[in-house]
Amino acid sequence: MKYLSVIQHTSAEYLGLMEDHLEGRRIRFNYARPFTESGKPPDIATLGDGLILLGGGPWGSAGTRDVPTLTEEVALTRAALMLGTPIVGIGLGAQILSLAAEGTVEPAPLTFSVGTARRVDDDALNGYLPPEFPHVVYMRDRPVPPAYARILAEDETGRPAVFQIGGNAFGFTGHPAFKLAMAEDLVMEFEEGPEGDTREAFAALRAAKTQIEDALVPIMTGLVQMTGWMDAA
Repeated sequence: MKYLSVIQHTSAEYLGLMEDHLEGRRIRFNYARPFTESGKPPDIATLGDGLILLGGGPWGSAGTRDVPTLTEEVALTRAALMLGTPIVGIGLGAQILSLAAEGTVEPAPLTFSVGTARRVDDDALNGYLPPEFPHVVYMRDRPVPPAYARILAEDETGRPAVFQIGGNAFGFTGHPAFKLAMAEDLVMEFEEGPEGDTREAFAALRAAKTQIEDALVPIMTGLVQMTGWMDAA
C-alpha cells in the first residue's frame, strides 16, 4: 500500500475531493501541519511514496507574506526531486515546486477566482487531462516554472495552470478538487481576504461543483498513473 506525505499550510485547505479518490485506490496519506505549535514539515527520510504540497490561503512565497516554513519546504521539495519522488504542488505548493526546480515566483495579490483552464499538451497526464476543466484559484503570488518545465494547461490569461517537472512532479495553480466549504473556511480563518467582492467567485464555485467532480476523475487517473501510486511496491 502506497503512503503519501501531505503538507497542509492552513486548517481550511486540504485535499478536498482528492481524499475519496486516494482512499478508493487504497493509497494512504498523512497530513503534516507546520503551522501548528508542534508541527513541522516531514523529513525526506520518512516522506513515503510521494509529496503533496497544498495551498496556503493568504500565504505566498514572493516576499510579501511568505509562508513561515518556505525555506524548509523548498529544500525538502528539491531533495524529493533529486530522489525522483513523485510530487504534486497545488496553489502555494506549485510555487514551492517551481522554486525547488530553479524556477521563480512573481508577486500577485491574494485572489479568489473560478475560471476555465485549457489543455495545451494532448499527452498531458498520460492523455487524461481534460481539454477544458474548472480552474479554482485561492492564492497569493504566482509560480513561474523554469524554462525546461512542460506546460500542460493554461488559464484564461495564458499563464500556466498545470505544469510538469521531469517525469512525475506536477504543479497546479488552481486546486482541482476544491470544495465550497474550503473557500468559506479560508475567508473565516484569516483577517485578510481576497481583493474585491468575492460573491461572484462563490456563485461560480457553487455552479461548477459537478464540473469539478467530473473533471477530477480523469485528472486523478492520469496523476496516479504518472506518479506510479498504483504500481506494486
